[in-house]
Amino acid sequence: MKPPEPAASQLVEIGKPIYGGAFLGRLEGKAVFVPLALPGEQARIRIAESKPGYSTAEVEEIVTAAPERIKPACPHFGPCGGCQYQHAGYEAQLAFKQAILRETLERGGVQVPDAINVLAADPWHYRNRIRLAFDAAGNPGYRGRGSHAIIPITECPIAAPLLVSAAQSIAKVARQSAPALCPTEISLFCDPAETALLASVFATNPAKARFDDFAQILKERIPALAGAELIAEARPAKRGPAQPPRTIAQWGAPSLAYRAAGFDYRVDHGAFFQVNRWLVDALVEKVTAGQQGALAWDLFAGVGLFARQLTTSFARVIAVESAPSSTQALAQNLKRTTGIPVRATTLEFLRNGHKAARAGDAIPDFIVVDPPRTGLGAETCALLSGVAAPALTYVSCDPATLARDLRALIDSGYRIESLTLADLFPQTFHIETVVHLRRS
Repeated sequence: MKPPEPAASQLVEIGKPIYGGAFLGRLEGKAVFVPLALPGEQARIRIAESKPGYSTAEVEEIVTAAPERIKPACPHFGPCGGCQYQHAGYEAQLAFKQAILRETLERGGVQVPDAINVLAADPWHYRNRIRLAFDAAGNPGYRGRGSHAIIPITECPIAAPLLVSAAQSIAKVARQSAPALCPTEISLFCDPAETALLASVFATNPAKARFDDFAQILKERIPALAGAELIAEARPAKRGPAQPPRTIAQWGAPSLAYRAAGFDYRVDHGAFFQVNRWLVDALVEKVTAGQQGALAWDLFAGVGLFARQLTTSFARVIAVESAPSSTQALAQNLKRTTGIPVRATTLEFLRNGHKAARAGDAIPDFIVVDPPRTGLGAETCALLSGVAAPALTYVSCDPATLARDLRALIDSGYRIESLTLADLFPQTFHIETVVHLRRS
């Protein structure tokens, strides 16, 4: 059978930015999502995929360039799926994100304040954590844009330089000294000064016996390496239950000390911690400044980034976290403070505790929530509304779930006091938002 003819290229006017990194064009009234373009540009595009409500396209040629267009700083930009906005100046990127945030919230029925505050810093070398995959030749790289293909990298200008050099060293040692290990992915995390590094090595069939030797060689190549772990990747179910990832070997320290907002936080392998090393202090200040009283709750507390700061201004702080990678560090970080760690999911905590929280001084003066991308959800919002804390701050990493949850909280009696775009992920489409809410 003769293969289908490739689609003909078409000229399109590029409009507004769309959450996810693309920009909106229209062909005969149909929406077309175009990555690597900019508003106001004329671009020659080729349709990559057509669906009933929209199409996705690839740029063949920028016919008329926008004034905001710049040369990307990274040679891998475009094929690499890590960044979406390197072809735009940073002020333009911030404008894109403000517009997307405002439109998403308003579409969700949330009245947005006239001013969206912006928290930003140096947009380069900010990441303290990266996760890379290995291609068939053992080269580390990111997943490709719109595909699972691995794009080998030699540099990454949004990451701390230590992380990239460490990734190259690990790849080289694996090829030369531990070919049987065959790592599939690595996750690297460093302190803000790049003086300490944790490495997680993922493998399908890990050889536990030789991991200590492997790690010792890495230490010689990477002096900042404080600890390493070997993780057997998850396996799909065949006849029995699926096997989750599991750590089968460790070398060195299981954690590092991360200096942030005036404190040293213990952060263990795999634990969640804010990724932008230039903005962590400012984020903590934005979330906690001016909050004080008898009792505060930090829900989805992680290792206690916000809870530790809140212990300086509240008589008691309850910090709720369920992830095994974070709970021990949370307890350690709250030792000898007014903080009380609670090992539970936020939903479990609210289901079991919200009735008691209505009694006298058990009602928190302040609640901070920092959920994953899925947001709070209807039941959590309802339970929080029942607690009726006078002040609540929502730290969000997804504008769509934020809009849904804000609508529920506002309907229950909260109002938006301030809205801040915290640009923790420059050069990418990701949007972090800090919303201060108060009971009307």
